[in-house]
Amino acid sequence: MKSNFKLQLLLIDRVGIIADVTGILVDYGLNILSMEVQVEGKFKFVYLETENEHPQFDQESFFTRVEQISGWRETRIINNLPQEKRERGYKVVLDSVSDGIISVDKDGVLTTINLMARQIIGIGDDIEVVGKNFKELGLSDSDLKNCILSKTIIRNTKNITTEKGRFQFLSCCKPIKDSKESVVGAVTIMKSVREIEDLAQALSQQSQISYSDILGKSRGIREAISLAQKIADSDAIVSIRGESGTGKELFARAIHIDSSRSRPFVPINCAALPESLLESELFGYVSGAFTGARKQGKPGLFEIAEDGTVFLDEIAYMPLNVQAKILRVIQEKSVRRLGSTEEIAVNARISTATNRNLEMMVEKNQFREDLYYRINVLPIHIPPLRRRLDDIPLLAEHFLFRLNLKLVKNVQIITKTAIDKLYQHSWPGNVRELKNVIERAAIITDSNEVDEDCILFSFEAGKSRKEIKHDRNKFMKNRSLKDMLAIHEKHILQESMKKALSIRKTASLLNISHVTLLNKMKKHDIHVVKK
Repeated sequence: MKSNFKLQLLLIDRVGIIADVTGILVDYGLNILSMEVQVEGKFKFVYLETENEHPQFDQESFFTRVEQISGWRETRIINNLPQEKRERGYKVVLDSVSDGIISVDKDGVLTTINLMARQIIGIGDDIEVVGKNFKELGLSDSDLKNCILSKTIIRNTKNITTEKGRFQFLSCCKPIKDSKESVVGAVTIMKSVREIEDLAQALSQQSQISYSDILGKSRGIREAISLAQKIADSDAIVSIRGESGTGKELFARAIHIDSSRSRPFVPINCAALPESLLESELFGYVSGAFTGARKQGKPGLFEIAEDGTVFLDEIAYMPLNVQAKILRVIQEKSVRRLGSTEEIAVNARISTATNRNLEMMVEKNQFREDLYYRINVLPIHIPPLRRRLDDIPLLAEHFLFRLNLKLVKNVQIITKTAIDKLYQHSWPGNVRELKNVIERAAIITDSNEVDEDCILFSFEAGKSRKEIKHDRNKFMKNRSLKDMLAIHEKHILQESMKKALSIRKTASLLNISHVTLLNKMKKHDIHVVKK
């Protein structure tokens, strides 16, 4: 009966020492199955796997004979050769790769297969396939054969149907060459088409948005963020309300990232597309649905966003006919492509946004009442910038930091007079307008700071200082006394609190009561930041 054992020999290196070892193995009738030699300084490590065919083999005598080799230092029985350890390490690495990897020799005999490849072609971990011909697995080896014969890379799209369903992947076959550039086999790499689509979607969008990207310490914005965090994991429809430029899509993306939905965030601006195009984008179409339609048809955004989120921006501008179809998608959780009667089940969360008064539109029959109640389950109201003036310095510094990277500049300071000018603006364009103003300032400044003269609003750009001053006075003149007093009162309160550092000291400085100061702080949405 054959028996195997593995050894590690530690020897002092010299000429002929390996011959001495193999001579002893021959004398004892041991067949060498595997042998590996490693040199470290003056020592040689010899690793052996031997096979014994003699039942009367005297192991003790064998070890004694080995110890008599000139330069011998140690004999140790081991469980694994270094090569076996490396192979296990390679297997761990290959099995951790998200792509399927299969290699064959020039005859099509499989030499490597990783875990993902087994999953793709439906071969269990317990089935030994290495050493078998690719055809024995019931798979086409045409690409591998062509790759070996042509000695070139071959790419193809493949479809495989297994017990787990239909699987589509991209296959890339590359020839394996030896040191003499002779082709000795091929390796094929398989990547899921769905994974590629997800990757392309992620690269086409901006980087993932989180709540930390929504800057602000004012009460209104903090309350909006808090509500968004609470509802993120719900599947209910989110309705984001706010003026243009307040960051509605930023909130929608942050909610999507915070949710358990792993598939894409798919936005569409309902105001930017005509009714016919909006329908085809949302619901898709089949071949021949209309003139100019793709021959193979096209999936709609609800299908693309399966297990993800469809963001219907500016939903108030959606035509009533399309509103009715959206209502049906919400109720039935299915879509029907244009030109088809087939119902396709969809599982995409819906987020909506608008800067218009939907309630008033419902009263005027400009927006469907039933759809309004369907989408108004989880409303989030984002305050305009004029109601969160405390956030202007924080936002301005953030935009300036990002612009320094973009413009390769080193503008570090926004002066107090510049901030004061920002405080006095009414901000009809909200945060988006502030970003544009700071970008304009960063571009035109000739120093490392942004001062009042660099802060130019849209009505000031391209005008002389005299014209700007005239327009500024005219702008302030057109504002009500109540508005101007409110702006200045808030500014005085903020500056006094910076000096006094406490509410009671601020009240004393302004010669008003503690209660009066608290009421004014509430009126102007001013908060004490605890350090």
